[in-house]
Amino acid sequence: MNVTEAEDRTNGLIERGRMLFAQGWIFIRGVPSMKFLPPEGPLEIAFAGRSNVGKSSLINAILGQKLARTSNTPGRTQELNYFVPDGYSGEGKDLPPIAVVDMPGYGFAEAPKEQVDAWTRLVFDYLRGRSTLKRVYVLIDARHGVKKNDAEVLDLLDRAAVSYQLVLTKIDKIKAAGVPRLMEETAQAIKKRAAAYPEILATSSEKGAGLDELRGAIALLLEENQK
Repeated sequence: MNVTEAEDRTNGLIERGRMLFAQGWIFIRGVPSMKFLPPEGPLEIAFAGRSNVGKSSLINAILGQKLARTSNTPGRTQELNYFVPDGYSGEGKDLPPIAVVDMPGYGFAEAPKEQVDAWTRLVFDYLRGRSTLKRVYVLIDARHGVKKNDAEVLDLLDRAAVSYQLVLTKIDKIKAAGVPRLMEETAQAIKKRAAAYPEILATSSEKGAGLDELRGAIALLLEENQK
């Protein structure tokens, strides 16, 4: 593939990602335990990350709507929150093509230990037992890199054989010259991980950086699973 073909392919993916997320999206349910999960059907992608990594802000930026709850208090998301494109009845074969799942943050929460443990069990059970879950986007704060609790989640995803891709957040908070180096270092850190997708994405919800590429990656995943 020559440079022009590669550019055309990238631009095509970005446009398909834009179209996918240009339609209205809606919140359909919060899932406090596995028995409340919606029926398996649409492809699911999930967003995971440490509390305060900017997960809800990134989801809102991708969807172009303020659907995911943001808060200055880490650990606000306590359920698996489901978002789908609007315009589908959800009955019979009239199902949305994809669902976006906002997972509870890990690593810190302003909540009693037993409640945090319950969220943790929910997340682990979901990762292990959801056949329609095709990829988890694990968000990493660009200012801090992969921390111990991030690595523990990556270990879990490797064991569960769930495909995941790392997404750097808040790249506007570090020097622009340092972003390529951080992406390369992060790629090297996961090189031998069995379930890791090799490409690292870098984003800023505040500045809009990398959102087109992330939408394009999701559009590509959807297309590959529809073949």
